[in-house]
Amino acid sequence: MVPGLVALVLATLFAGAALYISLVEHPARMGLEDAPLLAQWQPSYKRALPIQAGLAMLGGAAGFLAWYGSREWQWVAGSLLLLANWPFTMLVIMPVNKRLMGMTPQEAGAGSRALLQRWGSLHGVRSALGSAASLLFVWGFLAIR
Repeated sequence: MVPGLVALVLATLFAGAALYISLVEHPARMGLEDAPLLAQWQPSYKRALPIQAGLAMLGGAAGFLAWYGSREWQWVAGSLLLLANWPFTMLVIMPVNKRLMGMTPQEAGAGSRALLQRWGSLHGVRSALGSAASLLFVWGFLAIR
């Protein structure tokens, strides 16, 4: 039961952080002018990356341990959704991130703003994956009680 609780806590922390970024931080940031918008996003991204990556990896691993102990399918499904953030980020979001990180605030303009709008939409997928994983972990936790 401990791995399941750990998985649930880590997944909800991931989902909460992702939802905060998608629903609060990024929309507020989009109200800035182009140069400050990019200048704010760059350090924010650097700080959030290890936190969210770690939560996804550790939460997914804990979910697999919970499945091993319970054999409830919800743990595997939740783990796969939480871990799906890695390939989704690497294959879909990372090209956008690299372009944004390669710009200076002085180069910001309509192109950087469009990329940041796209980034916000893509980050919404991460929020959905984390939220779905959290719900599956709740279901799995209730199934083993």
